[in-house]
Amino acid sequence: MALPTKKIEAAAKVPAPRRAPAKKTPASKAGGKRPKKPDSATVAEIFARFAKANPHPRSELEYVNPFTLLVAVVLSAQATDAGVNKATRRLFASVDTPAKMLTLGEERLREAIRTIGLFRTKAKNVIALSQRLVTDFNGEVPQTREALESLPGVGRKTANVVMNTAFGVPTIAVDTHVFRVSNRIPLAPGKTVLEVELGLEKIIPQEYMQHAHHWLILHGRYTCKALRPECGKCLISDLCRWPEKRV
Repeated sequence: MALPTKKIEAAAKVPAPRRAPAKKTPASKAGGKRPKKPDSATVAEIFARFAKANPHPRSELEYVNPFTLLVAVVLSAQATDAGVNKATRRLFASVDTPAKMLTLGEERLREAIRTIGLFRTKAKNVIALSQRLVTDFNGEVPQTREALESLPGVGRKTANVVMNTAFGVPTIAVDTHVFRVSNRIPLAPGKTVLEVELGLEKIIPQEYMQHAHHWLILHGRYTCKALRPECGKCLISDLCRWPEKRV
């Protein structure tokens, strides 16, 4: 059964990703106290190391302009970047504006992205947002969060990604990786993605804000994994206070 078509991200707006119960550790036996949040010097050191290791992080979604980035991020909800790229590589070679997307039409778009989860609802949203862009924004992707979130299929995370990646606004887009890493280290622990986002905005030094969410996403995707974190190769393992750290 299709999900509501207003916002595909609504399906992803859960308070927190489910995780398996944590194993008993000295910290949990001592009353379940969470590790304290790091001080400002530690936070600065964490991001300084990320910056040194990867000075210019990029989104792993493939796109050619702000419109195709917007579409790619909408399609990436509950899907992998690799899976989205596989479906959109050929699509974006010829369909790179809202007008061209409307000419393509919903049926042919569905066929182009059918390998992506929830492709029917996503196709409907992409056509609807393309129509809004043509009708209300002169075919251009808006640059404010309020305007972006008014588009079908676009929620706060998608808006933050587009603002940051396409327009250079220092936003924090909290996906499942950022949520996990922020709670584990911990940086800005929270029970909801919004709580984590606002917490990170308060503690990350301004000089690192532009790339912060990219570093955290990549760290969570390739090192601080959900099930088997590779703590032995983590460049901030000595600064991490997670009681189940695998070192």
